[in-house]
Amino acid sequence: MIDLALSPDQQMLVETVRDYLARELAPTIAENDRNHYYDPQTFARLAEIGVTGVAIPERYGGSGMDYISLGLVSEELEYVDTSLRTIVSVHVGLCSFGIYIWGTEEQKERLLRPLASGEKFGAFGLTEPGAGSDVANIQTTARRDGDCYVLNGEKTWVSYADQADTFLIFAKTDPEARHRGISAFVVSRADATGLDTAPIKEKAGIWAGSTGSIFLNDCRVPAENRLGEEGEGFAIAMSSLENGRYTVAGGACGTIRASLDLSTAYARQREAFGQEIGRFQLVQQMIANMYARYEANRLLCLKAGWLKNIGEPSGRAVSLAKWQACNAAFESANDAVEIYGAYGYSDEYPVFRYLRNARAPVIYEGTREIHTMMQGEYALGYRGERPARCTLPAYEQS
Repeated sequence: MIDLALSPDQQMLVETVRDYLARELAPTIAENDRNHYYDPQTFARLAEIGVTGVAIPERYGGSGMDYISLGLVSEELEYVDTSLRTIVSVHVGLCSFGIYIWGTEEQKERLLRPLASGEKFGAFGLTEPGAGSDVANIQTTARRDGDCYVLNGEKTWVSYADQADTFLIFAKTDPEARHRGISAFVVSRADATGLDTAPIKEKAGIWAGSTGSIFLNDCRVPAENRLGEEGEGFAIAMSSLENGRYTVAGGACGTIRASLDLSTAYARQREAFGQEIGRFQLVQQMIANMYARYEANRLLCLKAGWLKNIGEPSGRAVSLAKWQACNAAFESANDAVEIYGAYGYSDEYPVFRYLRNARAPVIYEGTREIHTMMQGEYALGYRGERPARCTLPAYEQS
């Protein structure tokens, strides 16, 4: 039996998050975006309603909900602004889930619990100036020195690098082994020496958020903070990226829905040639396309979340959802600007902010070209699904 209805807990979560965002964060987003300002209270406000641990089990300080709930929260956050969804992508999807899935019990208690509760803010350091999609080409190194590792290198395009307390960092413990020589480390800003961060300015979008670089200069990290074994870093990165991509896909549905809502309201209010512009067939076509994109991509996200909930391989479904939803979000925001006309190209209305913000997710967490190639390889049988690493679903209760 197919049942696409949200559970009572999921419906309550959506209503709670939607109402809270409308009251507490939405009123200041446009001004913060205009001023390129990240409000440092944003993370704490999201922690107040459990968003920072939404799909982490209760026994590790999380809310104990499921993957579908994580996708729904991502949609609600991006409906308001992409900068809010990005917090959940990097903090929960990339960093916290990396520790939850690959960490020891001791690491989960020590490192995951403060992230899930919102006491600590997590980020993810993989991309480098010379290595984006080509993960095997990262140049950051990690050398064992007694009971520590010494890290050297630079990470860039790290969301919330300046604000994060905890970083999941990838470095080569065997520089000659390509992707098989990558290892993963949890680095605490408070405890690490030789770690600095700096903002990246003049971005094209997501101005109410924060992006930066991480500089590691003889940064000493306790060996007990290595995640997994030496050489498992590539697998950990791919696992974390899959969870991050899932939140990006869910968030893109929020941009599509926001574009649709803004466009329908404006088309009913704006008049031209003696009638509402919503009466014109080409405007109706753009609005109909937005609705179709939302319905189709929300179903892709629900399927991906369901597969993750039941512990089945989900890489293919998540890749498809991320690829299609991000393309659809950009197309929908672009259509919204068209419907608004000259006003859509101004800062008077929010649609151009959605268009600016929608461009970045098409690139990060795997470019659309990477996902196109992946889907082709899946269809041709050149690529297979990896078994789900997490033997228990993330909605397990304590």
